[in-house]
Amino acid sequence: MEDEMEENLMQREESSDSGNSSSSPFNSPLRSTRLPIQRSNVCSRAYFVVVMVFFHVYILNVIALLLYVHYNNGPGDLVSGNRASSASVSESGSSLTHPAPPSGELHVEDYSQSFSLPRIEGIRVGHVQHLSLVSDRMLEMKTLSLKPLLFEIPGFLSEEECRVVVQLAQLKGLMGSQTTAPSQGHEESNQPLLSLSTEEVFSLLDLNQDGLLQKQEIVSHSRSRDGTWLSPDNLRQILTGLEACPTEMLNLEEFRRVYDMSQHPGQERSGKRRTQFKQRNKHTWLYQGSGSHHVLQTLRNRVTSLTRLPSTLVELSEPLQVIRYEHGDFSNAHHDSSPSHSETTCAHTRLAGNTSALTEVSCRYLTVLFYLSSVEEGGETTFPVADNRTYDEQALIQDGVDLTDTQETCGRGNLRLKPTAGTALLWYNHLSDGRGWMGELDEYSLHGDCPVKRGVKWVANSWVNVDPDYQQQARYQRLVAQRHQAKSGIEEHYQPLSHSDLHQDL
Repeated sequence: MEDEMEENLMQREESSDSGNSSSSPFNSPLRSTRLPIQRSNVCSRAYFVVVMVFFHVYILNVIALLLYVHYNNGPGDLVSGNRASSASVSESGSSLTHPAPPSGELHVEDYSQSFSLPRIEGIRVGHVQHLSLVSDRMLEMKTLSLKPLLFEIPGFLSEEECRVVVQLAQLKGLMGSQTTAPSQGHEESNQPLLSLSTEEVFSLLDLNQDGLLQKQEIVSHSRSRDGTWLSPDNLRQILTGLEACPTEMLNLEEFRRVYDMSQHPGQERSGKRRTQFKQRNKHTWLYQGSGSHHVLQTLRNRVTSLTRLPSTLVELSEPLQVIRYEHGDFSNAHHDSSPSHSETTCAHTRLAGNTSALTEVSCRYLTVLFYLSSVEEGGETTFPVADNRTYDEQALIQDGVDLTDTQETCGRGNLRLKPTAGTALLWYNHLSDGRGWMGELDEYSLHGDCPVKRGVKWVANSWVNVDPDYQQQARYQRLVAQRHQAKSGIEEHYQPLSHSDLHQDL
């Protein structure tokens, strides 16, 4: 009996314990009360956030790169209504074809608009860029030097285009160059155009006859009626000597010293006189505007596309110069453009220039040279100081020999290029001013033509004229626009013949 009672009591305690364990949450194991957590969802969310952050950073970098390329290379032709399209440049070789700008009447309303001067990037010597300038083939542009920024474009002209340009030049007629080399055995002349003694020059410049020369007196008589009788370099040296004097006036002895130095530049420092610029060739000028031969207009449009400059600048620049070098012909090393000085004005903007400027100089932002024929021997284009670490005018004289004298030292130039028909060279004569306009003259653009030894050399120069003074260039273009509009009004009033009915210059 007692045993039965003990068993019943034990069963009641067990049932009570089981009931308490089921009712109390604190007695159950901890793992049984945890909520299930989906770890895969948390990992996916973090991965998504990281991916989105990297994606936004990538998009921002792409936008920043596009803005950099846009503002660094320039927007191309900023002139409204411009017809010229930029050349398509691609390093990978795949480029889009842009049609060449059509020839036709100048967009005169564009002349007064503002624009910038984009420059082609050289990257490094030997770098090749692919161009789409002609419809039937791709062109390669190779960087030859960075000082100056110089490019070579083989096949820029076709064989037919070279032949037409040469024939047009022959039809127009060529004239001999004005500066030729002296005959052997004769001392070269370095006298001014007016054969005057130093005392006579001093007396003529001394307007008030007080025995002292002031800057205004030198400026007022620096030009003769038929041209400049003091070259820009000579005049610059005289004015520099004048400014070096404490009184800014020169007596006869001081003027004699300064004047003699200006007539013999480089002699005082180096002990040897620099060779005067000499050349021997025949040349002519070919008009490339409306009404000219279609090949000439095509070349001008191709230059516009190559340089990516506003078509207005190219249209208002000098005509195409064609030069013929026969046996022995050459040209000493020189710069195509001139440095900017207060006493000079650009020849192409003289209409809007300062009438009191001392002399006119050539202002050529860049040069595009066309080889119209190949040469059997000689006739190389030489750049004596290309890619030198530094430029020193006195260093041009080495071992008593002037490197600018291509007749004697052509083989010593840093860079020499053999003429090949159809090849074009492009180089910048000026540096950039850092604000999208033309800066100082690039001294490294010094170049010349070696004597032709066998064969005939035909070349053509296409220059783009730009005034280093942005406001001066703008005034010039506004003046051209006004004159052209006035002329157009007169032509409309009298109903003139069309260009095809009028005789046009070649």
